[in-house]
Amino acid sequence: MTSELPEMRASDAERDRVAERLREAVAEGRLEMDEFEQRLDAVYKARTHGELAPLVRDIPAPGSTLEPAGAASPVTSGQGAGWAERIGGPATSRGAFAFWGGFNRNGRWTVGRQFTAFAMWGGGHIDLRQARFEDREVVIRCFTIMGGIGVTVEPDVDLEVSGVGIMGGFGEHSPKSEEAAPVPGAPRVRVVGFALMGGVDVQRKWSKARRRKLTEGPEAS
Repeated sequence: MTSELPEMRASDAERDRVAERLREAVAEGRLEMDEFEQRLDAVYKARTHGELAPLVRDIPAPGSTLEPAGAASPVTSGQGAGWAERIGGPATSRGAFAFWGGFNRNGRWTVGRQFTAFAMWGGGHIDLRQARFEDREVVIRCFTIMGGIGVTVEPDVDLEVSGVGIMGGFGEHSPKSEEAAPVPGAPRVRVVGFALMGGVDVQRKWSKARRRKLTEGPEAS
């Protein structure tokens, strides 16, 4: 977002990009939920670049961090490193719904301590591999009727799956190559619910970036 021409009319795509910056900021704990809601409302009322720019002026570029010199990285500083930074903060989503359609929760977001997902004649995916957690223990409640829901977590979380499948399936199907023991400090994720003539599939799976760092070392790009 440029401020060189503050009177230039903003497009829908530019408003959407600013809104996404705000969502990332609240997921990282940079904004409180009430301030996020106020700014988001202002985004969709904005008509010019000059109105949009101040809404993200105090927010760093996506993915940037300010760490003290010598700070250990989440991947290289030992088991459980980095989890403390991802636990706590206001939830950005507590549920998802799909009817003759689909939903997707992935990337940087903050899952509520209780998250409820429902899919009927549709499907959805809940990806926690880059998510923050409102609390150290979260419960993912999945209910599907003639549909499907997938849940993906990092292999080193404390995972518990206890759902019921009726003329369908509800369980964990993780690749053996992705098996890992929970590490100290990792969140506990409980997946519960039922599937009627459908399925809920839970997988432990590293993200591509995390797998590359684990296999190639901290110098991997």
